[in-house]
Amino acid sequence: MIDLRRVPERWRHWDVTVRDLPFALLLILLSTVPALHQRGTQLGELPTRPFDALTALVVALECLPLAVRRRRPALSVALVSLGFAIDQLRAYHTVASIALPIALLSTALHQERHRRTTVVLLSVAYVPLAVALSRSGSIETVADFVTFYLALAIAWGVGAWMRRTRAAEAEQRRHVAEATRTAERTRIARELHDVVTHHVTAMVVQAEAARYLTASPDRLDDTLTAITGTGRRAITDLRHLLDLLNPDHSTEPRLPSVGELHTLVEQTRLAGQPVEFTEGGTPAASTGSAEVAAYRVVQEALTNALKYAYGSRTTVHVRHGEKETTVEVSTDGGPGPGGASLGGSGRGLAGLRERVAVLGGEFSAGRQTGGGFVVRARIPSGSPS
Repeated sequence: MIDLRRVPERWRHWDVTVRDLPFALLLILLSTVPALHQRGTQLGELPTRPFDALTALVVALECLPLAVRRRRPALSVALVSLGFAIDQLRAYHTVASIALPIALLSTALHQERHRRTTVVLLSVAYVPLAVALSRSGSIETVADFVTFYLALAIAWGVGAWMRRTRAAEAEQRRHVAEATRTAERTRIARELHDVVTHHVTAMVVQAEAARYLTASPDRLDDTLTAITGTGRRAITDLRHLLDLLNPDHSTEPRLPSVGELHTLVEQTRLAGQPVEFTEGGTPAASTGSAEVAAYRVVQEALTNALKYAYGSRTTVHVRHGEKETTVEVSTDGGPGPGGASLGGSGRGLAGLRERVAVLGGEFSAGRQTGGGFVVRARIPSGSPS
């Protein structure tokens, strides 16, 4: 049994010539209806001639080329124009004559090259047709022939306008698709930076500190265990992030929340950074992207503390209000003994500034007056995810 719901989908997959052929056949069928005989265009107003054997050839010449009006538009309009000329000179005046404006519109819409040449050739060909009709006894005036030419020009103009409109829409879709891809790449790059930089920095710092613990096996074992745990968490987070790139992945990717800040702080402490953490207020029931942003601000600030002020006291304060969440992370002094020398690209803070700005919040990062570094963010709550 045929599934009628899939017919439109299958129809779109057929060759364009096959899809255009039914209209051409319908026009041929209409031309054979007795009630529609001699109801077509009557350019020249010549006495109507009864249909004869040549009529069928003329009708086919006018209609069948419409099947290739999109694949071979120049050929289509040339054959249709020839059939139209014979139709008018023989005074059949068939319904098939309406194929000419359709062919003109399609040619203006679908012809890729030499459109101006086509216009010139068709315009030049119109002149001998008008002269031949006049010599055959036409009562039309020059003004009448010019009026008909302008009517055909309108059909061409409509096709040209449709072509420009479609081109503009295609260009707009291309720009939107490119902007979407760029935004997605930026988002993935930002998430990748946040995840990889934090975990790898912690591992490097822990490994660097392990050099000074060779004389203390117990502490060395704890440090190596912490490195192993950090590496496993990095792999887990990377797997979640790679799900974003998998087209077959149907579930929502895992995103961190402010509720995981205690785990984040504990991981940083295991890396050897003394961190004081305070949290006030109650997180909103649904904070969406604001919740992720608050987590990322703390994560990036702690990562920078490990990089540039290892061993220095770091304070993390998060305050949840009814309308916003505020985050402040400050680090005292500079690099401590045994601190790892890790270069930074500045991409993390720039990404945080963009993330917070998109949510309508405020972000700042800079050195404190008394030394050290402080990161502050004000993030409106209830932002859509």
